[in-house]
Amino acid sequence: MIRKLSDIILNQQPLVLPSTATVKEAAAGMRDRQAGSVLVTDVGGGLAGIFTGRDAVCRVLAAGLDPATTKLGDVMTAKPATMAPDQSAIDALRLMWDGGFRHLPLVKGGRILGVVSRGDFKGLEFNRHEEERDLWEHMR
Repeated sequence: MIRKLSDIILNQQPLVLPSTATVKEAAAGMRDRQAGSVLVTDVGGGLAGIFTGRDAVCRVLAAGLDPATTKLGDVMTAKPATMAPDQSAIDALRLMWDGGFRHLPLVKGGRILGVVSRGDFKGLEFNRHEEERDLWEHMR
């Protein structure tokens, strides 16, 4: 049975910070919560973007920016792909694979509900996705 995304984020409290927060604040939050991403909000509390550990390395450290003064709004991935929590885990895995990203915010009615990452998916979903990819490769 394929899980719904709501099953994965049950009781999850994602790390959420405003776009005005600094990269240093985000990194400390990610460390403390053992999270791989921060969901970044706009002034109204809606999802503005996502900031990941990869963003910290590539967009901040490698670019020589100061994490203490750099705002998340300047280095986040703006307007990330999202899914609703009633969608299937396999659909999320497909979207992340096709888009080349590892974290997917879950939003419903403009409200941030959680985030899933590739590590949240279990063998059944990975196996099914791998079978689909193999099938597509053979059809080419």
